[in-house]
Amino acid sequence: MKIVLTGSIAFDYLMTFPGFFSEHILPDHLDKISLSFLVESMVRRRGGIAPNIAYTLAMFGEKPYLWASVGEDFEEYRVWLEERGINTAGIRVIPSEYTASFFVNTDKAHAQIASFYPGAMAYASQLSLKELVDQQPDLVVISPNDPEAMVKYARECQDLNIPYIYDPSQQIVRLTGENLRLGIEGALALFLNEYEFELVQKMTGWGKEEILNCERLSFAVITHGKNGSTIINHQEEIKIPIVPPRVINDPTGVGDAFRGGFLAGYSHGLKLGTCGQMGALAASYCFEHTGTQGHTFTLQEFIERYRSHFDDEGQLDKFIDR
Repeated sequence: MKIVLTGSIAFDYLMTFPGFFSEHILPDHLDKISLSFLVESMVRRRGGIAPNIAYTLAMFGEKPYLWASVGEDFEEYRVWLEERGINTAGIRVIPSEYTASFFVNTDKAHAQIASFYPGAMAYASQLSLKELVDQQPDLVVISPNDPEAMVKYARECQDLNIPYIYDPSQQIVRLTGENLRLGIEGALALFLNEYEFELVQKMTGWGKEEILNCERLSFAVITHGKNGSTIINHQEEIKIPIVPPRVINDPTGVGDAFRGGFLAGYSHGLKLGTCGQMGALAASYCFEHTGTQGHTFTLQEFIERYRSHFDDEGQLDKFIDR
């Protein structure tokens, strides 16, 4: 399956605060909040939602195709991605711009405060999926990106009859209710966490059932953090528990790893429950390491660990037998 991943490509600046944010936030004075946190460490990592998903997908032997805009500082990152089997032909370099940057501070409770500078990502709407008309993908993932680009890609997928997964997450607040309705109405599937699902309902004016009953929507995946995830498929709810991490390290990128694991199973036609379980395990691998692309596993390691928690009825043998 040819999967095109649209979304941000960024450098992540990861900081750690040796305390708890909650101890320094005064609920009665939120209107004049002014805080500065002295961090004890900072590292720069390769990140961005599209390559984060692609990174995990590539470990399953997939060849994901990235569709995004980057700055002049991207070349080393490009080489690194291509060495891992990720197709970067759809990435456009914007002259005189920096690649987007994500700044996140994580405290001892794994709470996070983040800021995002879009940089070259602001030019993503200059790219058109219609450029792929001679090599049309089987599936497009529309993940957080420049809002104008997200709307454009949804329209183009609908015009070209390309199935797409709609994953607006961090950009929900930058989209209008009309934009969100457009994205959901034409989607094959919807990915959100439980808070985002509530926010989408508020912004679209649609209730849960109205969203889930959209004509083209085949399924929705709602994540619940430590409480796992739920896959809703034609009124059937499949509960997916987490795979307990062996160590707790860094939560950044866990949701992207989940999507990569899920898509790896989906691209092979596996049952949705199995896809969700693959996502849960991939998320734990990410949680156990620092950064969004710091985790590694072989297919054999992944399958053995999966089978210590779940029963795939032999479905995962497809990854070894091919």
